[in-house]
Amino acid sequence: MIGYVTLGTNDLQKAAKFYDAIAAEFGMGRMMDFDSYIAWGTMDGPAGVALTKPHDGQLATVGNGVMVALQAKDKDQVDRIYAIALAQGGTDEGAPGPRGGGFYAGYFRDLDGNKLNAFVIG
Repeated sequence: MIGYVTLGTNDLQKAAKFYDAIAAEFGMGRMMDFDSYIAWGTMDGPAGVALTKPHDGQLATVGNGVMVALQAKDKDQVDRIYAIALAQGGTDEGAPGPRGGGFYAGYFRDLDGNKLNAFVIG
């Protein structure tokens, strides 16, 4: 159902390096790259992630209760994505591990404070 998710950033070029590293782990790169907007994913593929400077010219802020979940292929990939996020300057929101019901996830925030996780079920 979701086509893509867009998150706000206050420093697009700095934040792009964070998402370049995570997208590379998924075997994806940038599919759109403009001065104020970058999107990662594949055309006609699964939902992608984009970053933008807010169009209203105001500072980007974090949505309270908003989180983007990135579906990994296995637990090892969850662990790698989490490690990549922290190595790129992201912050820990919960180390990878089982969360119940076969759900395994690691939680982190990007450089602007947007909350994400990498997860696998099963």
